[in-house]
This record gives sequence, C-alpha cells and structure tokens, in this order.
Amino acid sequence: MHCFFVSDLHGHQHRYEALFARIATDMPDAVFLGGDLLPVHVRSAAKHYPAVNDFIADYLVPRLRALRLAMQERYPRVFLILGNDDPRTQEVRFQDSAHAELWTYVHGVRANWAQYTVYGYACVPPTPFQLKDWERYDVSRYVDPGCVSPEDGRRTVPVDSHTLRYGSIADDLHALTGDDVLGRALMLFHSPPYQTALDRAALDGKSIDHVPLDVHVGSVAIRRFIERRQPRISMHGHIHESASITGAWKEQLGATWCFSAAHRGSELALVRFDPDMPGDAVRELL
Repeated sequence: MHCFFVSDLHGHQHRYEALFARIATDMPDAVFLGGDLLPVHVRSAAKHYPAVNDFIADYLVPRLRALRLAMQERYPRVFLILGNDDPRTQEVRFQDSAHAELWTYVHGVRANWAQYTVYGYACVPPTPFQLKDWERYDVSRYVDPGCVSPEDGRRTVPVDSHTLRYGSIADDLHALTGDDVLGRALMLFHSPPYQTALDRAALDGKSIDHVPLDVHVGSVAIRRFIERRQPRISMHGHIHESASITGAWKEQLGATWCFSAAHRGSELALVRFDPDMPGDAVRELL
C-alpha cells in the first residue's frame, strides 16, 4: 500500500496544488489530511483570500472532483480531520454525504480501509489562541502558563457547559477506541504526543510571570494512549517548527511509528508510507 500524509495546509493553494499533482502522477492508495486545512482567516476570506470567497465550495470540492474524474478507479481513499485553526462551523460541510465520493471525514469515528482501521481525532490541548472549537483539557483541568482555558476564548458552535468543564482528550480517546485491538490501526491526530521530537515549540528561554514555559506542547493523553494501546501508525501535525528544531519528523514509541507533516516553511511537507513497512516512511518538501 502506498499512502500520503499531509497536514497544516492552512488553505494555501500552492500546497494543495503540489499535493494534487503528486496524487495524479503517483496514484497513492490512500491520502490522509491531518487538519488545519482551511485558510487561517477563513472568517474574513474576502480580505485575505479575495479569489476564494468560499474555499470549500469554490476550490476544494471542484479540484477534488476534477481529480477524481481524471483518475477514475485510481482515485485514492481520502481521510481527513480538521484542526484547531479551522472553525467548527465548517464541520458539517465535510460531513455532507454529497462529498462521500471525495473524502471520508473521521473525527471521532472509525472507518475501515483495506485490512486497516482508521481513527480520527482533531482536538488539541489548551493553546494561547482564542478559537477553542477543537480544544479540550488533556488529562486534567490543568492549563499551561500562557494558555487559555477551553472554557474561555470563543467558539463558532455551542458546546454544553459540562463538556467544556469536564471533557478531556483522554476520555475522548477511550470513547473512540473502546476495547478495540489496535495493532492494525492508523490514527489520524492533529496534536502530536507530548515530549517527543514532534511537539517541540520555539519557546526556549521564555517564561510568564517568572514561570518557564514547557517547550513540549503536545498531548500527554495522546502519548499515553499510544504507549498503552500501540496502534500501528499515528499521524500528527499542529507544531510547525518542531521538525526544524529537532531535525526529526518521525519517532517510534514502542511498536508505533509516529509521523508529523507539520512544516514551518512555505512548502508542502508530504510524508509517504506503506502501512506494512512504516519504518521506511520518507518525507519530501514540495
């Protein structure tokens, strides 16, 4: 099996065009999109993206339909989630059955593909940012210095107060996977696991109120989940600068290979992998 993984495209059409070109020429069996797919300023698209008044309807759907028409039966299975920069008001557009032939939206659900099971989860631990649509407490109600609680900030869709106060990534992952055996599971996350080469932020020497900031900003719950449940592969994004700081975009936690497709530069970071040989995965900057 030949798979592509990308993340954090942030609506940049040159990244999407690089991806679509490689899909057309290399014809992968599956493509995984790990969140932060829409323009960062999608809520003011007329100002920042004057040619794209509706990124999904005017660009993403037509381009994928054209690709599917050109590739016919070689069009890959596309799995995607959203990310913390994507307003949740757009989730219903990705869930629309009218797009079922283009992609499979997997946040909070599982999907079968070949001999594998794909699970998706978009939420990240608390960040300093105000948009909280895809944020949860991690393993407790602790919030790092400088970050904003998921109970504060703003949301584009309402969430009940009990979920805001007591919901956690740890509980969500248990609800998502239950007692499933995950030896052939492909996990599509937005957040990376905590204290790895994939979650290293550029916070060296910084502090708030004399409290040093943790340079690792990934999810403790996701790391514990991977170590305990050992899925075959986990895919991550979110922390753009991590690979340039650590020099690594993949890491092995026990039997699980973890990949990151987040990238600080303007290029598209494309991870290629075979689920049967995850250690041979490679990354290209396009």
